[in-house]
Amino acid sequence: MLRVTSVDLGDRPEQALLDRLEWYYDAVPRQGARVEDFGPLTLFVREGQGWPFYARPARGWSGAVSAAAVARVRARQRELKIPESFEWIAETTPALRAAVEDSGLVVHEHPLMALDPGAPVSAVDELFGGSSVRTLGPDDPALASALAVPHLAFAEPGTGIGLAGVTELAEAVQARAGDGSVERVVARIRAGLTSVAAAVDDGTALCAGQHQPVGAVSEIVGVGTLPAARRRGLGLAVTVALVADARSRGVETVFLSAGDDHVARIYARLGFRRIATALIAEPPE
Repeated sequence: MLRVTSVDLGDRPEQALLDRLEWYYDAVPRQGARVEDFGPLTLFVREGQGWPFYARPARGWSGAVSAAAVARVRARQRELKIPESFEWIAETTPALRAAVEDSGLVVHEHPLMALDPGAPVSAVDELFGGSSVRTLGPDDPALASALAVPHLAFAEPGTGIGLAGVTELAEAVQARAGDGSVERVVARIRAGLTSVAAAVDDGTALCAGQHQPVGAVSEIVGVGTLPAARRRGLGLAVTVALVADARSRGVETVFLSAGDDHVARIYARLGFRRIATALIAEPPE
């Protein structure tokens, strides 16, 4: 298992940054979820269709968390037929890990990275020779492929060139047609809750990602490249576009969770730096 070195939180500005991220993690699910209180833990239950949410520490909680508390949340998740998942920042709620692991869940570690507010971000055409990388409006014909391509990317993890190509992407778009996923994102784009950026070639998104602003904070999520189109710098190009869009909206804190240390080194090329460790717990495969 990957073990990421702990971050020293003696630096008060660093602690203030993590406090902002804790606020964000608590605020984002409330846009589309019902909140259930379990003392030291909060369970977010999505209202309507869409990707299910998770349980996490109650906002402001940094004390002990018992395995019994975790078990109660897991029982409720099973009752609701939603994934038994927990997400939190290791450094702000260190006691939760032992309780989660005692309950039988597997904990995955991911470098949590933030872009300093003053860090310069090059224009996409400067970095990538004028590639067609852009933010997508609600009526953009490339939106459906932009929402499908990360699923193919995450099905073939890693950064090496993979098998899935444009044929598989077209099949994935067709399979998702009519399931409401595009319409949900269109509504979020129009409401200013989500922004999507993509690297588009011949009308098809070969790489895409999103950021979701809440106030002056936004997280970049779901950046994925079609496996057959990897090693072309498209992921960095999309990330640059997302950062630029976030800043144009007045966002001051842009952050993300990298898949592993190798991916973190790629994001570091844009000026992201590791500030903590994001933990995701789920049942063993």
